[in-house]
Amino acid sequence: MMEMETKNNQSFVLVVTAAGSSNRMGGSVKKEFLRLSSGLSVLAAAVEPFIKTLPLDACVITYRMHDQSARDETREALYTSPFLKDIFTHNQVPLILAEGGRDRQESVYHGLRAVMAHADIAAAADNVIVLIHDGARPFISPQVITATAEGAQIYGAAVPALTPTDTQKEIDSCGKIVRHLVRSTLAAVQTPQAFMLAPLIDAHCRAADSGKVYTDDTEIWSDYISPVYTVPGDVRNIKITYPKDIQEQTAMIRIGFGYDLHRLVVGRKLILGGVTIPFEKGEDGHSDGDVLLHAVADALLGAAGLGDIGSYFPPSDMRWKDADSAELLNVVWKSVSKAGWSLANLDCVVALEQPKFLPYRHQVCESIAKILDVSAEQIFVKAKTGEKIGKIGRGEAVEAYASCLLVKNSI
Repeated sequence: MMEMETKNNQSFVLVVTAAGSSNRMGGSVKKEFLRLSSGLSVLAAAVEPFIKTLPLDACVITYRMHDQSARDETREALYTSPFLKDIFTHNQVPLILAEGGRDRQESVYHGLRAVMAHADIAAAADNVIVLIHDGARPFISPQVITATAEGAQIYGAAVPALTPTDTQKEIDSCGKIVRHLVRSTLAAVQTPQAFMLAPLIDAHCRAADSGKVYTDDTEIWSDYISPVYTVPGDVRNIKITYPKDIQEQTAMIRIGFGYDLHRLVVGRKLILGGVTIPFEKGEDGHSDGDVLLHAVADALLGAAGLGDIGSYFPPSDMRWKDADSAELLNVVWKSVSKAGWSLANLDCVVALEQPKFLPYRHQVCESIAKILDVSAEQIFVKAKTGEKIGKIGRGEAVEAYASCLLVKNSI
């Protein structure tokens, strides 16, 4: 899953703040728990890119203080992502839910203390980078995550930032302009904010003792450790604050269609959707011949505008001889996901005279869902026979059709 190179056995942990009251949203549901058009909660969309980009040793999410129901709601919001549910339930990345505080500063401090409660992380704190991210920033990109983490590796602390587009002025309490600021020297900072863990813990302890209220962690680091350096931010990396921020979310939708056909021959396995089905014949093909996964791959690539399966794995290339089509589809899906697409649903048809497909349908849907890191509810496969007519009806071939709906969120 990791995309960036690390050095000197560098470790990473993620702290996500989701303990606020969401008063400015005006509704009864916390903004982090609202659903985006992709089906993910705001919180899940904010966390998932980090898991896919960095080799995290732990993921800490803060929840609203004195509210144990918020703890369960936070977990449920994360689990709107089948990918995160699998990662966290199998403890591939330890998930820590930490009670937040009275304000952001205290919530982050609680999250950092929860990190340090893990003996292995605490023992290596001098070599751990912590990334602190707003749970209400669901449009974070792998590029910003990587740039911020690499900035912290170099400077000890880094934050993504944008130059303001409007001319900035300093005003007094009456609204009078008292200073004309130079826009090119200003920066609007975003999250994640990345720091070396050990010094940040020390800085937070000193900040808590000082009684001063800090609005973000770069201010704490600057006061007690050293300057913070900026890396390029992203205009799409907005923080959900008002209802319009959700309402203005637009989605690009693409439909893809895929088709494949293979002869059935003796001496080959019959594999459909990554599931081997007992039969006297199997698909004849350059790879393992999984006609269904080939159709799915073409549907996904077509919808994303990324070519077709033949351009990824040409039959003339012997590297793909007898290749596992599940692994090929996994490569395709990573490419589609990296381009910013998520799957709404996949609908397939398998045309096969014998054997009967129905007993294997649930297993096949689960198999495809696992390859694509989605819920099995998003996958459906129907089966038809050839009614004894044509190449399908005579049992000479198997064919598959697949249609998909892909969604890409934008602001």
